[in-house]
Amino acid sequence: MMTRHLHALLAPRSVAVFGASDRPQRDGTAIWNRLAAEFKGTLHAVNPRLRQLGAHKVWHSVTELPQTPDLAVICTPAATVPALIAALGARGCKAAVVVSTGLSAAQKQAMLAAAQPYALRILGPDCTGLLVPHLGLNISLAQVGAQPGSVAFVSQSAALVTAMMDWASSRQIGFSHFIALGEHADVDFADVLDYLASDARTRAIMLYVETLDEPRKFLSAARVAARNKPLIVVKGGRSGQGQQAASTHSAALAGSDRVFDAAVSRAGMLRVFRLQHLFMAAELLARFRDNRSEQLIVLTNGGGAGVLAADAADYARVQLAPLSPERIAELDAVLPVGWSRANPVDIGGDAPPQRYLDALRILLRERDCAVLLVHAPTGHVPSLDIAQALLPLASEKPVRVLGCWLGTQAVAEASALFRAAGIPDYDTPEDAVRAFASLRLHRHHQIDLMETPPAAPLHSRMDLPGIRELVEFVLADGREWLTEPETKELLKRAGLPVTPTRVVPPEPEAAVYAAGTLGFPVALKILSHDITHKSDVGGVRLNLHNAAEVEQAARSMLERVLQLLPQARIEGFTVQPMVRRQHAHELIIGARIDPLFGPVMVFGQGGVAVEVLSDRSVALPPLNGKLARSLVERTRVARLLQGYRNVPAAKLEALIDALVAVSQLLAEVPEIAELDINPLLLNPEGALVLDARLRLSRERPAGAANFAIRPYPLELIETLPFADGRTLTLRPIRPEDEGLLERFFEQLDPEDIRLRLFYSRRSFEHSELARMTQIDYEREMAFIATLPLPDGSEEMIGDVRGLGDPDNLEAEFGVLVRSDMKGHRLGWILMDKLIRYLRAHGTQRIVGAVLRENDGMLGLGRKLGFHISVHPEDPDLRHLELPLQTAQRA
Repeated sequence: MMTRHLHALLAPRSVAVFGASDRPQRDGTAIWNRLAAEFKGTLHAVNPRLRQLGAHKVWHSVTELPQTPDLAVICTPAATVPALIAALGARGCKAAVVVSTGLSAAQKQAMLAAAQPYALRILGPDCTGLLVPHLGLNISLAQVGAQPGSVAFVSQSAALVTAMMDWASSRQIGFSHFIALGEHADVDFADVLDYLASDARTRAIMLYVETLDEPRKFLSAARVAARNKPLIVVKGGRSGQGQQAASTHSAALAGSDRVFDAAVSRAGMLRVFRLQHLFMAAELLARFRDNRSEQLIVLTNGGGAGVLAADAADYARVQLAPLSPERIAELDAVLPVGWSRANPVDIGGDAPPQRYLDALRILLRERDCAVLLVHAPTGHVPSLDIAQALLPLASEKPVRVLGCWLGTQAVAEASALFRAAGIPDYDTPEDAVRAFASLRLHRHHQIDLMETPPAAPLHSRMDLPGIRELVEFVLADGREWLTEPETKELLKRAGLPVTPTRVVPPEPEAAVYAAGTLGFPVALKILSHDITHKSDVGGVRLNLHNAAEVEQAARSMLERVLQLLPQARIEGFTVQPMVRRQHAHELIIGARIDPLFGPVMVFGQGGVAVEVLSDRSVALPPLNGKLARSLVERTRVARLLQGYRNVPAAKLEALIDALVAVSQLLAEVPEIAELDINPLLLNPEGALVLDARLRLSRERPAGAANFAIRPYPLELIETLPFADGRTLTLRPIRPEDEGLLERFFEQLDPEDIRLRLFYSRRSFEHSELARMTQIDYEREMAFIATLPLPDGSEEMIGDVRGLGDPDNLEAEFGVLVRSDMKGHRLGWILMDKLIRYLRAHGTQRIVGAVLRENDGMLGLGRKLGFHISVHPEDPDLRHLELPLQTAQRA
């Protein structure tokens, strides 16, 4: 499993400190003293120089220890670390925190090599930040500890952990875990996220990220964790990583920080930009996560406070809900004549508790809105009285009220009362509105998280053989850049509509002849492999209305290019009819290869000023219709596409189709390195590619195999005849199969569930069903068996799963057949499907734990060739194991 042996690291029952010392200013001294004072488990000190540390006997070596520790803390010189790890692994220790600093690259490699045979997990080296407060586990050099709580904080910076502990302590914020990764030679963000995702004590996870070594592994773990609990991230080094000289607009627009934003979105996380906002976001998502409100109503006792809230909402793009005539009439009946009669709802500085209560009750009838209460203390009524009056209504589930008690001492009790009741509370209206905007953004990211599209749509119009022929021709010609006509031909074969283009020699007369055959007016462009941006050298002329204009434009274009770029080789001209589309928008669709996350896509407002306008959004492929629409909606131009004044709405579906086609291109043509479609015209008639540039690379940086998020594996769908005459479908499970899986469990006998899951129940929580349907195909696989129903829907009759470890050495299986479908060899069919998949995936062996009374599964295991033995950890279980990479049996 991805959490292999992490329980020994993050929930140890015994700890041994190597380098525990009595000398001041030593890491081993500080860490030993903290553990000796706080750790609730068994503790051992190891130091060949000492015999006693306080009340504790000191051992001299690994072999002398009276028992094998769950966790070793190593504070010894760098040169000693590899040998210590080897000795600990041989002794059976499963985890180590390496506090030691200064390990060379060779020493780090030796350390990892020593750990590998024993699967011993290592946090560090240079790690001085691991705290599990409820266990009293404090491996840090911080001056303060951490209180027990429900928030986990994981950081690449130990110094930041120390600062955050100090900050949180002053605000009485508790933690389930505080983890600094150090140099993360072994245990990294993904491993920790896997553990915390299923940790019952952790309700929210906060991350401080600077760099990612394995982004696909990180996103895989983040997508799993974010389905179970809020995951909030701060990114350091926003402007440096991944920046490079860009040869296309798309490459310039899709900067590394925007790519990180796109990854956060697809993984269902929430990004904030200040460390203190981590806690605000974590608190809101933990308390307010079930709220689905898109709009906000501000209830206040002061006009100025309401204005501040309205300004903050406008800045955060949060819509203040207009009050309906019905609500205004209801408020008129309970508020004084001078109330604002609009949102923000100003009920006056002299408002008594009953006025607040009446107004809040009316506003909460707007079911799709949240209410922000902004209260400024006055001399009329104590703030605590108002809080006590509002508390029963404001705390009703699901919570739809946010509090903002302005001031300090005068509102301290009121604010504390709201917080104690689980109502989100903020110091300023700006903080409250920002938190609400974050909640809404997180909800949208959760929707994106659910989408797992295939690399290629089921009904694709792509001419892949023709595209491959063109790509191979260009590469064989020794080129990377396609000419504009070649690029348009490739895009046409991918299913995108393009303008007709004629290619002629670099002779003005030839351009005139082509223009005459196409019909005026025309656009004339220089054709040269050596010119990246034609407009920069006067290589584009538009709206040429007759032969004389074309001839003059061609001559002046040749002269100007010769003057500015004398070394450029001119292949000729391209001539295109001028496209005049009423109400057309100029857009850009592009792609680039990010150094970390691989292929990415960019969309936004296009034209020659594309980089000046800087209106763009970035997404990770693969895209389907929903994800493509989300990509569009994150831009400012999206509002223009909906129509305004006398301009009708553009044909958005044509744009969505184009985005999905480009996504498929990136999946199917791994040689693509950069793509620029600019401009793409879009109006009520549809979409049209006017200009495009494409660069290839023999290194094949694109392709579905390089996507940061693995596409839905359509190629694994299989059909075969079933015993009752229907067609059985075996396919990977999808997120939208949750209802299908729930009905499947409802039709199972409790005994069948007990034999498979080791407990008897037929109903499962949404979070459990989501975890079973929203899998990451990079790390696990679940195949379901379905049969068609007369109404065109399908029923699920079987499920088989394989969950692999990080090294792809071993996968644990589980199989379940609907109770009324036994006797049709369905268990064998499902297991055979999984075994074939894992064998092709390179997994070394498949294993499982089966109750000893489960005769059916044990018999099936024997037929499939599994070796069966008593489980080493439980005599009531049987261990099944099958090697997968040996020669297949006949």
